[in-house]
Amino acid sequence: MVESIARVRHIRVTPQKARRVVALIKGKQAEEALAILKFAPQGASEPIYKLVASAMANAQVKADAAGESFDEQELFVKNAFVDEGTTLKRFRPRAQGRADQIKKRTSHITVVLSTPATAADAADASEQKASK
Repeated sequence: MVESIARVRHIRVTPQKARRVVALIKGKQAEEALAILKFAPQGASEPIYKLVASAMANAQVKADAAGESFDEQELFVKNAFVDEGTTLKRFRPRAQGRADQIKKRTSHITVVLSTPATAADAADASEQKASK
């Protein structure tokens, strides 16, 4: 019944590269996702690993505050997505007095972890809302 969210903003990874890594962990168990990210060769896997670990810690704190029982084995990646952040624009000198623009892209990454009971409750709530 626990759902936790973790976000990282303005991370210096292009959104396209981060989306490749996020696609690896969607729908997986949280601990399995950490194992996948630990050994993934992509550069974006390290900050996403830290983000999933942070979301797991957020779930622990949220469960303790609510007085609910909590087991890390039950957590799974309910949703994970990457949005485009601000783009840093830099210039590089080129031949004959020209300049080329370099775009250093950033990403906003969000990971939502949930327990299976939370997912079932959300589905029931959406069905009740649709029937009204």
